Amino acid sequence: MALKGLDIFKLSPKKNCKECGSPTCMAFSMKVAQGAVDINACPYFSEDAKAQLSEATAPPMKTVKVGTGSEEFALGGETVMERHEKTFVSKTRYAVALCNCMSAEEIDAALAGIPKVDYERIGERMYVEMVYVNYSADGATDYVELVKKAAALGRTLILGCTDVEVAKAALAVCKDGKPILNGATPENYAEMSAAATEAGVVLGVTGADINGLYDTVKALEALGNKNLVIDTTGATVKETFANTVRVRKAAIKDGDRSFGYPSIVNLVKVAKDDMHLQSALAAVFTIKYGSIVVMQEMTYSEAQPLYGLRQNIFTDPQKPMRVEPGIYPLNGADENSICLTTVDFALTYFLVSGELERSGVPCNLIISDAGGLSVLTAWAAGKLSSGTIEKFWKEQDIEGKIKSRKLIIPGKVAVLKGEIEAKLPGWEVIIAPAEAAQLVKFLKDMNL
Repeated sequence: MALKGLDIFKLSPKKNCKECGSPTCMAFSMKVAQGAVDINACPYFSEDAKAQLSEATAPPMKTVKVGTGSEEFALGGETVMERHEKTFVSKTRYAVALCNCMSAEEIDAALAGIPKVDYERIGERMYVEMVYVNYSADGATDYVELVKKAAALGRTLILGCTDVEVAKAALAVCKDGKPILNGATPENYAEMSAAATEAGVVLGVTGADINGLYDTVKALEALGNKNLVIDTTGATVKETFANTVRVRKAAIKDGDRSFGYPSIVNLVKVAKDDMHLQSALAAVFTIKYGSIVVMQEMTYSEAQPLYGLRQNIFTDPQKPMRVEPGIYPLNGADENSICLTTVDFALTYFLVSGELERSGVPCNLIISDAGGLSVLTAWAAGKLSSGTIEKFWKEQDIEGKIKSRKLIIPGKVAVLKGEIEAKLPGWEVIIAPAEAAQLVKFLKDMNL
């Protein structure tokens, strides 16, 4: 932050009213300086003071919103170069590319393939969030029709078009969905800015090199347009990577707000038709600063590792990934089905639940509150014990909801068997294998 807590305190109302949740105005000012709270949490800051502070206390990278409704996404807003420093804020979004240069059969196949990737992982929907519609020269009518077809999918669009008139025609049929118009160049930026502003959409900036990008962004800011994203795609993979890192570094480390905008990386340009290379690069730019990554296609084999990586990268490292404690019926389980219990660490849950589903055996997976820790870590920390299980059983009224009295516990905490049976009279405690991969055979051998 450009301002220290004391600088903010000097402009504060100095009332110590505690309405903001802080005990004093000084404490509140320190939190604002650290980025922990917004200046608007105090109802008594004057408008003049807010105006003085808003720019100085804003993140070095602007937050830009695209799309509408459930398809509205925040891009940018980042404050650090590395995830471990604090956390990344706005996750990378993936787009599949279409082009009016494609045949009708290719377009139909691509449009049909986009909805096929749609699944849930750790409570988050994984799907292709955006569609990049590229204009490749002639064929304005064809392009507008392609934009209409892409818009029908209900995904946020990115219009890759540098022809001002064609861009206006495309915006006329999709502007209500708040797309990105990725078409501002050093030659047309004024006209493109006017078209984007009139339509109320975000403008993407392209350039021949990093210097051209910077000059064009400065020119757009001079026109009053700061609703931007920067296309950092270069002629090669190396140039693209260098551009993307330099843009982020300039904003975060050097405090240059002219590069403080989200970025688009178009892998179709640098690795066309090489699906394996595109998948690898998508992982690279998920970690190294692509706000939007454009690919030629997205299949399940590409999506699963990529979305898993994204989910891990874009979580707060200070907060464990966890699932909601409770009873999870699997394979059509009812109140009479056998029970298994484990911790709420997300990775543990998905490994165990996946194997249980693969077994086909109806069972109730009971997830207790272990603070998002793994089995052995939770046991060592006292978060998984006979006492915590007993407490959870009472809080959730497990015995009132489930008639079965067979409970399978993780093999790594077999030492808890006797203690749990003492705490839960009437329950038969069974020790599971040490590894989740052995659960399928284990359950089938039990002949439940």
